[in-house]
Amino acid sequence: MSVYSTPNAVAALVLAHGAGAGQRSGFMVGTAKALSARGILTATFDFPYMADGRHVPDKGPVLEEAWRQAVDAARAHAEFDRLALFIGGKSMGGRIASQAAAASTLPIAGLVYLGYPLHPPGKPDQPRDRHLPDIKSPMLFVQGTRDAFGTSDEIRALLPRLNAGTVLHEIVGGDHSFKVPARAGRPQAAVMDELFDTVASFIRSVAGV
Repeated sequence: MSVYSTPNAVAALVLAHGAGAGQRSGFMVGTAKALSARGILTATFDFPYMADGRHVPDKGPVLEEAWRQAVDAARAHAEFDRLALFIGGKSMGGRIASQAAAASTLPIAGLVYLGYPLHPPGKPDQPRDRHLPDIKSPMLFVQGTRDAFGTSDEIRALLPRLNAGTVLHEIVGGDHSFKVPARAGRPQAAVMDELFDTVASFIRSVAGV
């Protein structure tokens, strides 16, 4: 587990990577650094297949167990002591976090999904949402309007089935990696700052800090 420390942290987040790139990817490192700069103690980790240099993700039970171990590791880390703990991740990392949270009681304050993979691209008839209503902790979905794995409109349609603490933040023009087309007239850096500010604000609000 890699920990991105910050002075006077107000809350903590453990963030998992997506299916194709590990915790050392530019997105993961950049996100962890940006959130730590906003007062959120952030940690990342690799799922077993990624740590072993394999390309195909492990089966669901293995990934969920890795999440439970990551939560335990964070709780045992001195810097995380007494901080409200959130979990989540990019794409698959967030989905597996949600499955682990739905399947068992985890000592967490909430969940953050960065591009939730609601369904495989082009296959909306294969939704990955059955477990989401079982989650009682507050949830933040950050979703692009052009996400091939599920648009912000598709996530919005789920909200009536989810707990009252669920929030959707829409990235206008964003794809699965939150990239916006040049014609949108917004610098990509500004889009990412919006994302980081949103995540930090949600965590602070739920944690009451």
